[in-house]
Amino acid sequence: MKIAIIDYGLGNLHSVLGAVRKVGYDAIITNNGSDILNSDRVILPGVGSFAEGMNNIKNLKLIDPLNKFVNVIKKPILGICLGFQLLANESFEFGHHRGLGWVDASVEKLNLEDKIIRIPHIGWNDHLKCNNSILWDGIPDEALFYYVHSYHMKCKNEKIIIGKCTYGTKFVSAIQQKNIYATQFHPEKSQFYG
Repeated sequence: MKIAIIDYGLGNLHSVLGAVRKVGYDAIITNNGSDILNSDRVILPGVGSFAEGMNNIKNLKLIDPLNKFVNVIKKPILGICLGFQLLANESFEFGHHRGLGWVDASVEKLNLEDKIIRIPHIGWNDHLKCNNSILWDGIPDEALFYYVHSYHMKCKNEKIIIGKCTYGTKFVSAIQQKNIYATQFHPEKSQFYG
């Protein structure tokens, strides 16, 4: 199986590569459209701002190959953290920005009533499985995952939500929409269960 980890200048690529290798697969780090289209799976990681992420993807001319991979060939993609958020229609992080538009959702700032709770949300937290998914195979209900984010995805279609997390409020932590899988948490930093 050939796995492509997308390098668009934002992300902990080598942590993701190390995690993929740890579970017995090999992968390449790439920003080449041909590599993407010739892969069996794609991982879109990311750490940073939504606008910069989308600008980098556009400047690297990755939108067309990614759209073809996901929407035409319909092979599996996993978005992680910023890569998860970029799948949405839009983001309101430091302005209004268009996303890849694969998921009918918007990305909005975590708005916590309890001002004692710090933003960004950094650290280990729980998850609530909302729907069955291959992502949860072998994952117990009490598993913790590692988060680093200030924004969250608001999905218009509740049926695609497979996980939620509580941090001052409940927010979407994982989705599955056909061949699109994504997590707000970082599986590559979440040790055994990641």
